[in-house]
Formats: sequence, C-alpha cells, structure tokens
Amino acid sequence: MAVQKEIWQRTIIEGLFADNTFMAKAVNDDMYVNEGKKVHIPNAGAPSGVELNRSTVPATAQKRIEQDVEYTLGELTTNPVHIPYADTVELSYNKRNSVIDQDRKQLIESAAEAMLGYWCPAAANRVLATGAAQTAWTPSATGTRKKITPADVAALQTRMNADNVPITGRFLLLDAYQYEALLSALTETQAIGFFQAADVKRGVMGMLYGFEVMMRATVLRFATATNPLEGTFKAKSEAGAATDNAGALAWQQDSVSRALGEVKMFDSVDNPLYYGDIYSFLVRVGGAIRRYDKKGVYAIINGPAS
Repeated sequence: MAVQKEIWQRTIIEGLFADNTFMAKAVNDDMYVNEGKKVHIPNAGAPSGVELNRSTVPATAQKRIEQDVEYTLGELTTNPVHIPYADTVELSYNKRNSVIDQDRKQLIESAAEAMLGYWCPAAANRVLATGAAQTAWTPSATGTRKKITPADVAALQTRMNADNVPITGRFLLLDAYQYEALLSALTETQAIGFFQAADVKRGVMGMLYGFEVMMRATVLRFATATNPLEGTFKAKSEAGAATDNAGALAWQQDSVSRALGEVKMFDSVDNPLYYGDIYSFLVRVGGAIRRYDKKGVYAIINGPAS
C-alpha cells in the first residue's frame, strides 16, 4: 500500500484580535512597571478659599490635605506551550513563530480587557442610552436594549463641560454594535463632519461633539441591577447572562493612567523531558482613574428597552 502524503499549506490562519489602540489615549505610567508593586498618583487638596472684602484679621491658616490615588500592578501570564521536535521539521509553516506571535497578541488583548475594568467608572458617572430598541448583543443576553444616539453623546459633552473637564483629548470608545447604531442615527451633516475627522492610524473613526470616536469589538459589560446604572462590571472572561447590558466608555486622556510593561518570553529549547521546546509569556499591567473626585471618565449604558 502506498504511503499517503499529507500536504500542509505554507501559511497558517492566525486568530483575530480587537483593536487596542485606545490604551494609548491615557497618561503613560509604563516607566513605573518595573519599579514596584503599586503606583501612587498624588492629587492636590482643595484650594484654600477666597473671601471678598475680608473684615476679620488675622485670617485663620489651614493645612491643605492632599489625596492619594493608587493602583496595583498585576501580572498576566500565558499557559506554557509545548512544541514537539517533529513539528519543527515536518510542518511547512513555522509553528514556533506562530505560537510566539499569537500568544503575544493574546497577552496585549487581555491587558486591554483588564484596562477597561480599571477605567470603568462608578454609578455616579454613568448615564443611560435613550435611543430606539435593538436586539441585545452581549453573550447570552436576550430581549432588547436602547441604542446610543448622537443626543446621548451631546448630553455627555454637556456633563463633561459642567464638570470642568478639559475640552481637548476627549475620547468615546464604542463596541461594534454601538458604533453601527450611532452611525445610522447621524444626520447627513453630522456624518460629513464625523468622517472628515477620521484618523485611522490613530485608531480614530471620526469626531462627534468634541469626542474622538474609537471602536473595538467589545467594550464594557454590566450585570443586571434594579437600576441599570448600578450594575456590576463584568470581565470578558465571565459568563454572559440574559440580562447583561453593554456599555460605552468616554474619558479625557489626562483623567486615566495606563502602565503596560514589555512582553517577557520564557523558553526552554530542546527540553529533554518534553523532547521539544516550551514557551510561555508574561506582561505586567495596571491602570486607574487618576482623579480622586473621579471626574473625566464616564460610561453610557445600553439599558433595557422595555
């Protein structure tokens, strides 16, 4: 009987990963990744106060009390991958390079998902979408959710203005379904202005009401609550539920911090116990809302439509 020859293409179809350029739109704390476990961000205390036509002297001196925001750096690690010796000589594609490339990308993807959790605002800085109903799209979710509209973005602009948040450096991160819903609701005039401000190299899809709009596959997800604004943030790794709500993230770049280290590769080449090579990867990551008063970071939640 003739030996059946197996044919492998010289390329391998790699996995798909979300666009994580949003992490660059923050205060860069990367230099602290290897300095310790925690990063401290001192916030100035309240101003001393001003009085018109002061009638009583001497004035009372007060000590200004500073506030401290801190966050802890965590470690993301991949599961070790074993590449048998046979795979290095029999396969037409380079499996080692494929493993290294895919696991590095997966680490950055996981770091981005963690960053969304670090930047997720509390209920006081969340607002509800007000648009028409659309079918729920988060994993296992059922029913309908309200769409994000241009009016919701305008209201968020007003909220930031009222909170004295700097006008420049404002970003709005939408998931794929939120982005489609927002685009479909733009007027012709809004759409022209939106796309004229697009800068794909920077990950910016357009501009609306002072926000540079960005898009990635998923953004925020919240567990159900009596008040949708009070739902608990759910990481991507957590199982979906029928009542989960999606959320978009809006921030001013000086209001958030990001610390992301270099991807460290560990390898054991020609391992005598495994008769092949073993690889694993690690990256240190952390982030936080920088301001003690939490201003400058907001979420728009797609609450139930009925």
